[in-house]
Amino acid sequence: LGDSCSSSGYKRNRAITARRQHLKSVMLQIAATELEKDKSRREAEKQNYLAEHCPPLHIPGSMSEVQELCKQLHAKIDAAEEEKYDMEVKVQKSSKELEDMNQKLFDLRGKFKRVRMSADAMLKALLGSKHKVCMDLRANLKQVKKEDTEKVHAAGGAPQHLKNIMRRSKSAWKCRKKMFETES
Repeated sequence: LGDSCSSSGYKRNRAITARRQHLKSVMLQIAATELEKDKSRREAEKQNYLAEHCPPLHIPGSMSEVQELCKQLHAKIDAAEEEKYDMEVKVQKSSKELEDMNQKLFDLRGKFKRVRMSADAMLKALLGSKHKVCMDLRANLKQVKKEDTEKVHAAGGAPQHLKNIMRRSKSAWKCRKKMFETES
C-alpha cells in the first residue's frame, strides 16, 4: 500500500513538472515571435521616418546646382543647430528651476523639524543654564483616594485636589512670568 501511494504521487509530480515545462516552452515561443514582430515593426518605423525626413539625395551634374544644394543643406543645418541651442537653454532653465524648488523644499522641511523635548529642557534652552527651573508636574499631583473622589462627585462640585492643582499652577505661572519680565 505504501509503494502504490508513493508511486502515484511520484507520477503526479512528474506530470505536473512536465506540464510546467511544456507551458514554459510555449511561453518562450510566444515571446520569441513577439520579439520578432516588435523588431520588424521598429525597422518599418525607422524606414518610414527616414523616408519622411530624409528624402533621397539627388546629386546634380552642374557646379551651380551643387552649390545651391550645399546652401540648402547649410540652411537646414543652421535651423537644426538653432533648435538644438533653444532646447539646451530650455533644459538648463528647467533644471535650474528644479534645483531651486528642491532647495526650497529642503529648507521648508528643515524649518518644521519636529523635536521632542521635555518641559525642563525647553525652559533650560529658553532661560539658559544660569536659572535652575524644575517643572515636574507629576510631583505636584497628590494621591487621591477613590472614596474621596466619589464623595466629591456625589456632592456635585469639583474635586478639591483639582482646585489645589489649578491654584498652584496659576501661582507658578505668575512667578515664571515675573522672571521672564525681569530678564527682558
